[in-house]
Amino acid sequence: MKNYTITVNGKVYEVTVEEGFSGQAQGGAAPVSAPAAPLNTPKAPAPAAPQAAAAGAVTVSAPMPGKILDIRVSAGQAVKRGDVLMILEAMKMENEIVSPQDGTVAGIQVSVGSAVEAGDTLASLN
Repeated sequence: MKNYTITVNGKVYEVTVEEGFSGQAQGGAAPVSAPAAPLNTPKAPAPAAPQAAAAGAVTVSAPMPGKILDIRVSAGQAVKRGDVLMILEAMKMENEIVSPQDGTVAGIQVSVGSAVEAGDTLASLN
């Protein structure tokens, strides 16, 4: 067994890992351990990383598969870094998709109700 100290979002957790564990201990019983302290998960994921596109535009991609619930901007609208562009529902959670930089919305490539996959282009900015 090895002991590790892990820091997640500023909280320190002590973790013990059994080496060579194949899923079942001798005698057929799986080892039982106390659950780790619950992690505080953020309500919304980090914004999608911008990717360079043709003509110097910036694309905003879906960070995970889901369904577009709301679009809060339109083409030609000026946005600032961190402004909410749209809401993506994934695993019954509403995730804000935010602008990665200041700019103008060049286009919206999805519509309300669209199903998207991780990496799909949602919008582009100039």
